[in-house]
Amino acid sequence: MSSPASSANILVVDDDPRIRQMLTRYFEGEGYAVSAVSDGQEMRVQLKRQEIDIILLDLSLPGGQDGFDLAREIRMQSDIPIMMLTGRDDVVDRIIGIEIGADDYIAKPFHLREVHARLKSILRRRQPVQPKQEENEEKIVRFEGWALNFSRRQLLSAEDGEVELTTGEFDMLAAFVQHAGRVLTRDFLMDATRGRQLDAFDRTIDAQIVRLRRKIEADAKHPQLIKAVRGVGYIFTGKLG
Repeated sequence: MSSPASSANILVVDDDPRIRQMLTRYFEGEGYAVSAVSDGQEMRVQLKRQEIDIILLDLSLPGGQDGFDLAREIRMQSDIPIMMLTGRDDVVDRIIGIEIGADDYIAKPFHLREVHARLKSILRRRQPVQPKQEENEEKIVRFEGWALNFSRRQLLSAEDGEVELTTGEFDMLAAFVQHAGRVLTRDFLMDATRGRQLDAFDRTIDAQIVRLRRKIEADAKHPQLIKAVRGVGYIFTGKLG
């Protein structure tokens, strides 16, 4: 993604015309380009028509496909950031959304300023680090056959090349690598990856780690790089260098 947050292209997918109109008016007023559609079919047309920087995706949609189905479809083709909008503040829905690959979620009714703040946070974290003029080398950390490029926000393996990570997955792995050997609490990881405190009974950090393990562990069911510390959090035990 190359667009700065102030000129990002937002795609709103929601079957409620009032929600579409409200989000369109607000974000256009903030300087964004906004497209709004009501279902998955219209979403596909819009994704082919123009480059989208972030999708605000409603969970409950008509036409036989809900937000979970569409998020899975998007993740099979792209790492475009997804913010899920849901009318139910259900922990299970949140976990499923993160497991599928959503970058964030927000329950209706929501405050537009909060949606904007979270959207800006995702887009800001997604921007590649711009090296200073006097610095020619990119920041790359290597571990267990992997190379994590902080400058380009890429994860590379020796065998398969680049492995696509969502914004949240990259931030999660970056936090672990930068604090290798240190036990990180769920609160710390939530703040590092989403810029806010953990809600009570929120298990989305665990869901994000499950998804990340599937991509970097030789056996996700018996992880050797990211290990759980019961009652505390997680620790990265991979060897750097």
